[in-house]
Amino acid sequence: MQVLSPHRQVPVYPLEPDEVTGNKYFRVTHFEGSFPNQSDLLIPHRKDHYLIVFVRRAGVRQWIDMTPYILKDNSIYFTGPNHVIVKEEFKQLWSTGISFTNEFLSLPENVALTRLPLIQNPCNGHELLLTDADVVFVEDMVNKIRMESRQPGEWQQRMLTAYLTVLLTYLSRLYTEQFKGNDTPVDKLLLQKFQAKIDKHFQQYHEVGEYAAMLHISAGHLSEVVKSQSGKPAIKHIHDRLVMEARRLLFHTDRSLKDIAFELGFSDASYFNRFFKRETGVTPAGYRTEIRKMYH
Repeated sequence: MQVLSPHRQVPVYPLEPDEVTGNKYFRVTHFEGSFPNQSDLLIPHRKDHYLIVFVRRAGVRQWIDMTPYILKDNSIYFTGPNHVIVKEEFKQLWSTGISFTNEFLSLPENVALTRLPLIQNPCNGHELLLTDADVVFVEDMVNKIRMESRQPGEWQQRMLTAYLTVLLTYLSRLYTEQFKGNDTPVDKLLLQKFQAKIDKHFQQYHEVGEYAAMLHISAGHLSEVVKSQSGKPAIKHIHDRLVMEARRLLFHTDRSLKDIAFELGFSDASYFNRFFKRETGVTPAGYRTEIRKMYH
């Protein structure tokens, strides 16, 4: 097994050229009940490009900038260059993803796209919920883009730009509607600072009060803001990060449960075992056996 250091530099994944057209700047990926690439399971990574995904059916959990998202049916998920992504599990997926690079956006006919809210993402959002009418519109535009991406020719670039402009403009309108007034800047910033502190110190500190002290506020105030901004208790953010790291170590290394417990700041393996089972429903050993049987 590959041994990975939790402190290593987060890798950046480039956009792989399209298998059919060889396009290095624009690509459409489509899943119909198939499994995505499993090589980056539980590996924090960044992409050097933008990714817009129309999820028809999924139900898996992924992390974007240390915020977990359970991918909802008939929804849009989007990331830009340098967002940290962790795919926590793999299940069958029904989705279409549209990827494009900064080089694509720098083309004269595409420069206007860089000014759209979905691309600028001032609220640091990553999920758009769609109505039935939205689903019909998005499905139609995504299919048009998918079909055009398979038809190289002198008009392809203009057609892709036209379709993508309509889609991103439509999604930008939804973005402004869904994120308008959602968060006060101060509270949103506090949530982001809390998540950043967890990502840096989760192996050492497991209590909300310890993070509140780092942020120079009371534990009560931190708990209140985090719950209002994220919908879940502050302690759950800490526990989720510990579980995700535990899963990564159990899957990608052969280290003993005692070593993993120590790595994650638990006083003994039995305490770690109880914690992991409480949070996931299975023991660490059971999870290791199950996931290796599934993916190896």
